[in-house]
Amino acid sequence: MDFDDTAEEAKFRSEVRAWLDANAKLKTGAEGADEMEVEEDGASMQAAKAWQKKKAAKGYARISWPKEVGGLGGTPLQQIIFNQEESKYDIAPGAPFAIGLGMCIPTLMHYGSKDSIGRYVKPALAGDEVWCQLFSEPAGGSDVAGLRTRAERNGDEWTINGQKIWTSGAHYSDYGIVLTRTDPNAQKHKGLTMFYLSMKSPGVDVRPIKQASGQSNFNEVFFTDVKIPDSQRLGEVGQGWTVALTTLMHERLAVGGGTGGGIDVNELLSLARTLELEDGPAIKNAAVRERIADWYVRTAGLKYTTLRTMTALSRGQQPGPEASIAKVVVASKLQDLSAFAMELESEAGALKGEDAAMGGLFQAGWMGAPGLRIAGGTDEILRNIIAERVLGLPPDIRVDKDIPFNKLPSGR
Repeated sequence: MDFDDTAEEAKFRSEVRAWLDANAKLKTGAEGADEMEVEEDGASMQAAKAWQKKKAAKGYARISWPKEVGGLGGTPLQQIIFNQEESKYDIAPGAPFAIGLGMCIPTLMHYGSKDSIGRYVKPALAGDEVWCQLFSEPAGGSDVAGLRTRAERNGDEWTINGQKIWTSGAHYSDYGIVLTRTDPNAQKHKGLTMFYLSMKSPGVDVRPIKQASGQSNFNEVFFTDVKIPDSQRLGEVGQGWTVALTTLMHERLAVGGGTGGGIDVNELLSLARTLELEDGPAIKNAAVRERIADWYVRTAGLKYTTLRTMTALSRGQQPGPEASIAKVVVASKLQDLSAFAMELESEAGALKGEDAAMGGLFQAGWMGAPGLRIAGGTDEILRNIIAERVLGLPPDIRVDKDIPFNKLPSGR
């Protein structure tokens, strides 16, 4: 396979570069960590929304999406080309929109009504409305199907009660998709239903969680008698697990589709070229060069694994279990690469922020890596998926498979 740009792709890349040159500034060096603390009305959010709106006006917010919903009607490879070129510019990170555009809106487009698609997709693309994903729960751990948030129906209205946790961006989100249990008498994977709702609805209580990094990107979300109409249901009643799998596969593609946390081997190369060790420049050290070579190979593998998944998407297929491979590798790579960079920095590796080398890029990556290894499915869950659904190995024994959810031991 030829990975060089075709004439058409080279033309598109040139157009993208020209647009970026006219609307942004090239990076001049280490710009600091790609992770940002976003506040609902803060300067970082306003900058992110302004850049998102510019991209949406040009059709660059989601290049492969149809024109009628605000995309460019392009190919997944064109989206990759844009991402490659955009990464060279000093622009506001798109963190507030990653979950909505990467996971929530694709699910809405697949299962929502024509009216809901017409109402919500374009505002999300333009950055006017931010979405979050409400799946994980305290009692469920890595088992999404073990959730206990319940939705009870009364005519054309549903009442939601329960709790979600580790919800990224809930504190600044306008809407969210929420997975609930609607039939406790069914097996745990069969009694679920998906909805979307306004995060400003009466009875929704968002409580930020303080992280080890000092940031508060994750949240607890409590639902107390939250009322939503049946028109905000995604998929059929009781078929929420099927809908959730669509979301999860998009999530693993989104999380695993990049280098992870805005850090790749090029940043480590930059550090090694400028850092002096006892025996000279770090880049001259054989052990350092060997580690960089290993991560270069892993980065290339990630790139082409992601391209395979993007090829499937370009053919109208849903992301498959292969998306789990990239996600597992990205998270561990970020943690290992960041730890190695901090070790190279010696005592200076304890610094963070502007006082640290490269603006604290590696420190932020190391602190954020444990969260990435949980987001979109823990390493252990994803390895099971890869073993069973990709390699065809015998599945784990599941003693709760045929038992109604309300008959399962609760741990009390």
